[in-house]
Amino acid sequence: MTPLPDASDATAVLQAETAALREQVMSLQAEIRHLRTVVSQNESRDENMVQLREANENLVLATFGAQDLQASAEADNHAKEEFLSMLAHELRNPLAPIVMANALIGKLLSAHPMLPRLHGIIDRQARHLKRLVEDLLDASRINSGRITLQRRPVALSEIIDSAIETSQPVFSSRNQKLHLAMTTEAITLDGDAVRLAQVFSNLLINAAKFSAIDAAIHVVVSSHAETVKIVVRDTGVGIAAAFQPFIFDLFKQGPNTLDRAQGGLGIGLSLVRSIVGMHDGSVSVYSAGLGHGSVFTVILPTCAGSLPADSITTPVSARAGRSRILLMEDNADANDTLTRLLTLEGYTVDSALDGRDGMLMATATPYDILICDIGLPTMNGYEVIATLRASLKTMPFIIALSGYDQAHDRQRAVDAGFDHFLVKPASIDVLLDLISSASAR
Repeated sequence: MTPLPDASDATAVLQAETAALREQVMSLQAEIRHLRTVVSQNESRDENMVQLREANENLVLATFGAQDLQASAEADNHAKEEFLSMLAHELRNPLAPIVMANALIGKLLSAHPMLPRLHGIIDRQARHLKRLVEDLLDASRINSGRITLQRRPVALSEIIDSAIETSQPVFSSRNQKLHLAMTTEAITLDGDAVRLAQVFSNLLINAAKFSAIDAAIHVVVSSHAETVKIVVRDTGVGIAAAFQPFIFDLFKQGPNTLDRAQGGLGIGLSLVRSIVGMHDGSVSVYSAGLGHGSVFTVILPTCAGSLPADSITTPVSARAGRSRILLMEDNADANDTLTRLLTLEGYTVDSALDGRDGMLMATATPYDILICDIGLPTMNGYEVIATLRASLKTMPFIIALSGYDQAHDRQRAVDAGFDHFLVKPASIDVLLDLISSASAR
C-alpha cells in the first residue's frame, strides 16, 4: 500500500506554491506599474510633441506677423519721411519769395518811415518759419538715424560766432544781452561746423525764449585737458525737477500757457543731444526749479589737427563783374522778386518759368550763371542740365535752388552737374556772394 502524504508536507507545498504565485503577482504588478509609467511617459511625450508642434506653428506665425509689422512700420516711416519732405518743399516754396521780397524792401527803407519796422518783422518771422521747417525735417532724420556729419577740423570760435549770428535776431527782438566769456586759447574741434553751430544756436534761442525781456544770457567757454566745456546760463523761467530728466526727449516740452508765448515743437533740445552725442560729447541741464533759470553744459573733445586753409573765409569786397544770369523758377513770385533783386545788384537777368523754355534760352544765348530750380514743369532741373551738358561746349556756373534738402537730392544734383546747391529760402547774402565769386572766375 502507498503511504498517505503527511499533512505537514502538503501544507509546505501549498505555502511554497502560494509564495511563488505571490511573487508572480508582485512581478506582474511591478510590470504593470512600469507599463503604466511608460504609457504615461509616452502620453506625456505625445502631449509635449503636440505642444511643441503648436509652439512651432505659433512661432512661425509670430515671425511672419513680426515681419509684416516691420514691413508696415518701415512703409509708414517711409511714407512719413516722404510726407515731411514734401511738406518742407511746399513750405519752402512760398517762403522763398517772402524772403527775397523782404530783401528788396531792405533796399527801399528810406522810401517810408514805417518800412524799416515792417522789414524787421518780416525778416524775424520768415527766419522763425524757416527754423520750424528745418526742425520738422530734423525730427524725421533723428527717428530714422539719418543725420550725417561732414566732419573736419574747425575752430570753436567760428562755431560760436555762427551760432550768435543765427540767434541774434531773437535777442534783438527781446532787447536781451548776450555776454560771452571765451578763453583766448585757440580751440579746434573735429566736427561738422554747421551742425555744431546748430547746437549752440538752439541753446541760445532756447535761453532767449524762456527769459524775460531785457534779460541777460551768459555763455562761458573753458578749456580742459582734452575737452572744452561750453556753458549757457539764463535767469529765465527754469525747469521743474520732475521734468529735467525728459528735457532732451523728442517732442517733450514743459507746460505751456494757452498763448504759447514760448512756442516751438519740442525738437531743438533733442537735436542738441543727438548732435553732441554724434561728436562723442555730452550735454546736461541743471535748474534749481521754476523761476530759477537754467544752465546747459556741453562738453566736447578737442583735437590737435590744424585748420584747413579754406576754412579761413575772406569777405567778398565788391560784386565782381556784372555777369549775365539766367533764372529758371516756376514760382512766379519767387521768379519776379529774385529777378528784380539781381537786377538791382547790376546783373543782366533773363528768366524762364519752366524747364524747356529755360533750356532753349540757355542753348540760344551764352550765360555766365544759371540759377535753376529742380522741380520745374516740362523738364526738371536735372534734365535741363543733362541736356545743356550734351549740347554746350562751355558750361556756365550752375546753382541749384531747390525746396528739397534730402542727402540724395544733393548727391543727385552733384551727379547731374550742378556746381552748387542752395535750399529755399536761400540767404540772399550767400546767393549774392556765390554769384560774385563765380563772376570773379
